[in-house]
Amino acid sequence: MKKSSNIRWWVAGSIFLATTINYIDRQALSVAAPVIREDLGLSNEQYGWIVSAFLLAYAIMQMVSGRLIDNLGTKKGFTLAVVWWSIANMLHAFGKGMMSLGFFRFLLGIGEAGNYPAAMKAISEWFPKGERTKAVGILNMGPGLGAIIAPPLMAWLITDVGWKMAFVITGAIGFLWLLLWRWVYYEPEEHPRISEEELALIRNGQENETQGEKLPWLQYFKYREVWGLALSRFVSDGAFYFFVFWLPSWLADVKGFSLLEIGMFAWIPFLLSDIGSFIGGWTGSQLIKNGFSLDASRKWVIWIGAILVVPVLGCLYIESPYWAIALISFSLFATQFKQASLFTLPIDLFPKKDAASVWGISGSAGSFGAMLFTPIIGWLVDTISYSPVFVIVAFLHIISAVLVMIFIPKIKMLPIYQKNK
Repeated sequence: MKKSSNIRWWVAGSIFLATTINYIDRQALSVAAPVIREDLGLSNEQYGWIVSAFLLAYAIMQMVSGRLIDNLGTKKGFTLAVVWWSIANMLHAFGKGMMSLGFFRFLLGIGEAGNYPAAMKAISEWFPKGERTKAVGILNMGPGLGAIIAPPLMAWLITDVGWKMAFVITGAIGFLWLLLWRWVYYEPEEHPRISEEELALIRNGQENETQGEKLPWLQYFKYREVWGLALSRFVSDGAFYFFVFWLPSWLADVKGFSLLEIGMFAWIPFLLSDIGSFIGGWTGSQLIKNGFSLDASRKWVIWIGAILVVPVLGCLYIESPYWAIALISFSLFATQFKQASLFTLPIDLFPKKDAASVWGISGSAGSFGAMLFTPIIGWLVDTISYSPVFVIVAFLHIISAVLVMIFIPKIKMLPIYQKNK
């Protein structure tokens, strides 16, 4: 059997595709929201609670799934997550109102919560430190591509077969991905197609990562760095989810877009978010190659991205929907530029045995923050307008960057096992 020196990039590609499918299923509801709200007589606030049901499950289960994946292993854990969320997405076809849709959304959140912890664990297993931000950048393009595909795909499906069958069809895509995953993924030492050169590259790039038993779960919270990761995600994830879940509704309610126009234009900001993710990951790797420390490279990328989100405030002052889409696109570019480094911090700070658990804690905090923010968005939209929401979204990433600086003064692998012997 011919050996390959690029298996790790096949792994990165497969988890990128999983994350793309994850976000197609996640954003299917937001694209269909104007039609579903009219069909089922739902208010913006009720829609906000349906979204919050997803985020509640997503928040709780990221902590659980992170630990579960650390115990089950990446291959089995990822398989379980994709099967669960694919079935849950298909069940949306049986939604009759706020309660039933909220319940199916909750089930979707349980399954989708496994995606990022499993993906980050795979990256920690398969990539040396110098390549990890690039791999995370590729992974982080998945949400953007999913959000690019979802509007035209859902608009076409809703027009042709109705919103209920649209959920069935998009949910079935995950089962196709499983065929690829079962073929591509093994741990590096067990992969039948990996070359000795690639295995040596991976192991040499992980040489300072201590091994041992996983920490007891509560011990993670003894580290200020874990609190920094959690708080930075708590305040910033809701800003990204605002565009994921509310952009089609904003285009329909404020700019008067039809379902066809949403399908034509709502994907554009997420194309820019993909570009931002890739460039953010590439920038982090290049800074390290050019002599920047791990700490400096991560923090420069985080701060540049956070500051460049602020111009989204321009949406409050321009009437043209196309210029508004351009500003939102730039904002999502900056958001994912920043997240390419922020999302890498758990595997910079903790050994790979703890990667999914620590990432799950930070991701859970982000989802709790977004869950609390989402019904507030619905209330603000129903009682005031979208304007205060844009003001809040513009500055959340700067607060996130400040929290990183306060709680994580130095980004480096923590010697946790030596401390606990």
